[in-house]
Amino acid sequence: MQKLKIGKISFLNLFHIFKVLEGECYCPEYEFVEGFPTELNEMLRRGEIDISPSSSVEYLRDKESYTYLDGHGISARGPVRSILLFSRVPMENLGGHEITATHKSATSVSLLRVVLTKFYGMDLDIVVSRVPIEEAIVKHSAYLAIGDEAIGLSRAALDIKTTEDSMPCKLQSINHQAFYVYDLSELWHMHTGLPMVFALWTIKRETMRKRKGEIEGFGSALEEARKIAQEKLWEIASTPGLILPPEEAFSYWNEIIYGLPEDCMKGLDLFGKYLKELD
Repeated sequence: MQKLKIGKISFLNLFHIFKVLEGECYCPEYEFVEGFPTELNEMLRRGEIDISPSSSVEYLRDKESYTYLDGHGISARGPVRSILLFSRVPMENLGGHEITATHKSATSVSLLRVVLTKFYGMDLDIVVSRVPIEEAIVKHSAYLAIGDEAIGLSRAALDIKTTEDSMPCKLQSINHQAFYVYDLSELWHMHTGLPMVFALWTIKRETMRKRKGEIEGFGSALEEARKIAQEKLWEIASTPGLILPPEEAFSYWNEIIYGLPEDCMKGLDLFGKYLKELD
């Protein structure tokens, strides 16, 4: 029988879970295919992989074609530290400026549009770019970074004292230039009171019909991997070569929600509602 092809995000947010899945769970029936979120979205759409921790926006925009593994996702209640807008000016002064966004994420670009339009009344041009982050960050008024790139760029960011009605942000110097740093997950939670769901373990409905038993088996393996990863979190955080030192990696993973509790589903529904209103 053909192996079940599993999309693998090559970011820190799922490192601990995939480390257990590939290293400690006996998974000879699975083939792991690595990529960043938009790559996995495209592969899932084309049927090149069977299940993937894909962008929530991919599911929301085509519910007729997709379903997802119940109880599994990537969400946050508040700051997530890896979905960040770097801006030369305070966000409220971005009117008339062009924003450049990484091509690696679909949900984050959509979330930025929701935050700017729904929460701050700004209708700005967001240009998705493949320009290397080191170049883009110094050439544009604002840049949206995700994943390990965002974490790496923001590690030295300093908190700024803000007034009660202002946007929470940090200040970061990059190549001797100052940037305001906004955590989009934090802004979403501040305005909605709900978690932001960034990814779902997504499957095409057709694939689910044809390979339901195998996919349910993978769901069980994923549940076990999550449990083991949490038990061994400090040990995994001490893995050499991670982008963060052990104490920061440990904290980062504990800030992310890997299940899909009720408030996450409410957040997902609200995000979907906003997307429909903006499309």
